[in-house]
Amino acid sequence: MTVEFSQKGRVGTLLINRPERRNALDSETLRLLVENLEALGQLDTISCVIITGAGDKCFCAGGDLSSISGGSFLDQHNGRSGYMNLLQAMDRFPKPLIARVNGMVRGGGVGLALACDMVVATDDADFGTPEIKLGLFPMMVMALMLRNMPRKKAMELMFTGGKVSAEEAQDLGMINLVVPRTELDAATQKMADTISGYSPAIVQLGKEAFLNMQGMPYKEALQYLQGMLTIAVNTEDAMEGISAFLSKRAPEWKGK
Repeated sequence: MTVEFSQKGRVGTLLINRPERRNALDSETLRLLVENLEALGQLDTISCVIITGAGDKCFCAGGDLSSISGGSFLDQHNGRSGYMNLLQAMDRFPKPLIARVNGMVRGGGVGLALACDMVVATDDADFGTPEIKLGLFPMMVMALMLRNMPRKKAMELMFTGGKVSAEEAQDLGMINLVVPRTELDAATQKMADTISGYSPAIVQLGKEAFLNMQGMPYKEALQYLQGMLTIAVNTEDAMEGISAFLSKRAPEWKGK
């Protein structure tokens, strides 16, 4: 299997296991990632999911160029929907996604990392979009780049085929945390465990609200979020959280 799942507590991990191909995304890997996300979204025992690549050199090199040709024009066009399907599955995934970036990130791998809600990277990782050098362009990746980094820098990377270090990526707002390689696992797990320790119902409501209000006009966003606040306040977990705070005890979340 090119995608492997493991679980630790309430945290699930999806591992792209193609180190010999720099964890490149072929059609089978894309399909398995989507299927796993759809299944994990329904599991009450999972509160947060980490996505990473096998090995210690590359998080994901993007699309597998060895499978870019073959078949009719229409077959090739339809085949490329696999990456779009993955990005859409990540966008609608109801729980937080964390990218554990363990090395270089290229092309579609940049989109994969940016499609996660949070990103933790090693200090020797870098992010690049070299497609222009191959007579290609990061068409679908740019949708994520323009939502996660300044426009001018995104244009520079796409048109020059350049790259940025992990530290630069953090300064640009592409990633959350940069750590030494020896601390990657602990830092990623700590972030995931922290999130998983909170009410799963409120975490999911919060993510839904955040994604839905993006792009709304200010007034419309406030009105929408007022309604979401009313829903959140009336959950059993909100009542439990307030009661626990007043009683100076740890809350017992029910996910409702």
